[in-house]
Amino acid sequence: MPAVPLFAVLCVDDDEDSRQMLGALLSFFDVEVKAVGNAIQALGLIESECFDLYLLDAWLPDIDGFELCRRLRLVDPFKPILFFSGAASETDKQKGIQAGATGYVVKPDIGGLLESITQFLLPTQRTKFVKNSSLTHYATGIQVQNPHWVLPK
Repeated sequence: MPAVPLFAVLCVDDDEDSRQMLGALLSFFDVEVKAVGNAIQALGLIESECFDLYLLDAWLPDIDGFELCRRLRLVDPFKPILFFSGAASETDKQKGIQAGATGYVVKPDIGGLLESITQFLLPTQRTKFVKNSSLTHYATGIQVQNPHWVLPK
């Protein structure tokens, strides 16, 4: 019998490899990931589904991630929004936070990504997470080796 996901995350990234990697990584921690390649698809999904966290790239082909973040905040003012993007300048980070993001992690910092996801999901939904504390353990144990991700043994 498959495990029931602890959390649902909407991942919006135009890079298919990134979407697949994030989906595989987070599913390891019983996180259900819906991944789309643009903001229009994301806006359509949030009309019909509920998510615990939004994971955005700054550079999207139709509406940029900052504008998507502003629109998400209008619809869902309390859920965490986390940028995980290659847009690494301080200006980009400030734009993300000013748009309403809860946090900003620069690719390829997988350890920082998992730490942020843990930080944003655990306080709001502790009862869901009591069943599986592996995300907390692995969030601090992942090592990034350019460009490969290595899970602790």
